[in-house]
Amino acid sequence: MSRKLVLYCDGASRGNPGPGSYGFVILEEGVPIVKVGKLLGTVTNNEAEYQGVIQGLAKCKELGASEVTVKSDSQLLVRQLNGQYKVKAPHLQLRVKEARALLESFQTTHFVHVPREENKEADKLANLALDGKL
Repeated sequence: MSRKLVLYCDGASRGNPGPGSYGFVILEEGVPIVKVGKLLGTVTNNEAEYQGVIQGLAKCKELGASEVTVKSDSQLLVRQLNGQYKVKAPHLQLRVKEARALLESFQTTHFVHVPREENKEADKLANLALDGKL
């Protein structure tokens, strides 16, 4: 059986670098089935964004997804993972490797850049984690 999931993910950092967190929401047939927000420690905003997608993809793999559509308001992350942009920062190259290794777990993946308004739930979870409210 094929399991199609949608992953909304986000990262937050107060200061760059500074205290950071990520949040993600996984939907199946339009219904949220997993919501996570977690504090990371001191990271850049881009590192936080990558942790959101990496941890979200790991959860999709755990859930047995065959197809995953990743939605993020980070144009940089989407374009880097689509191969449109090169990844120059060495610390992000490691995160990209992690994400790409996870992508091999799925038959089909799609990356979609969405406006911030469409990513409110993942953003909210990242900020609640950053505020210590999760």
